[in-house]
Amino acid sequence: MPPASSAAARFTGRRAVEQRPRSGSLTEVVLDDGHVVMVKRAGSPDAVRAEAAGLRWLADAGAVAVPRTYGHDAGRLVTDRVADGRATAKSATRFGRDLAALHAAGAPAFGAPPPGGPAEAFIGLAPMRNVPGTDWPQWYAEHRVLPYLRLAVDDGTLSAAEARTVEKVLGLLPGLAGPAEPPARLHGDLWNGNVLWGPGGAAWLIDPAAHGGHRETDLAMLRLFGAPHLRQILDGYQDAAPLAAGWQDRVPLHQLFPLLVHTVLFGRGYAEQVLAAARSLLP
Repeated sequence: MPPASSAAARFTGRRAVEQRPRSGSLTEVVLDDGHVVMVKRAGSPDAVRAEAAGLRWLADAGAVAVPRTYGHDAGRLVTDRVADGRATAKSATRFGRDLAALHAAGAPAFGAPPPGGPAEAFIGLAPMRNVPGTDWPQWYAEHRVLPYLRLAVDDGTLSAAEARTVEKVLGLLPGLAGPAEPPARLHGDLWNGNVLWGPGGAAWLIDPAAHGGHRETDLAMLRLFGAPHLRQILDGYQDAAPLAAGWQDRVPLHQLFPLLVHTVLFGRGYAEQVLAAARSLLP
């Protein structure tokens, strides 16, 4: 039996009758009762542990829909498939409210990993360390911006002089961060591709890099890469849990993290966006 079908059968307890390759590391497997599951091939045991723990932690909040996780081994994760649907303005507003509820479920600390998740986790293909902290500006600088800034300089994607522009922003972080907030339960990699719209337009979350963080970081990433009915998502969020004054001015600050991750993974085009975001935050 092919590896994907074997994993699906082992973790669901059903016989696999068909498998269909999807993009990248995903395979659809049809079970003998007609149910369809997704089998994702992971790059490392830590990556699959982190994703499985993240999905369970997000699901435990009872806020935004998350596919059921059947199980995982060192290299594969088996979850339900989300049937295809289409976002509507109404469902986007509901997603905004539900996302606010997910964030409000909270986390023990900034940088706290999901229960059972490894400290050495991933965001996409990039390593991401979950190190708990109590002060968001200090934690964000040390564990979400500087690691990727250093990698980008080491790779030659950003020059040392350009990196100093970002470092200037980090020096101003306590004054830029806005009012203190408790750690939120973040998806952590909330771009449009990780929000699936199922039957009836319901939003489902997949592929998290879940951890405790600032709720504006999830929203900033969603704004960075766009989403259907984004205005309605944000309106729904604001209705449920209004953001602190000045949140729109802080969007570039929260986008530094995903932009630097993309700079490390994909190169110079994102480096230019990092610099633009950093310069917009300087006096």
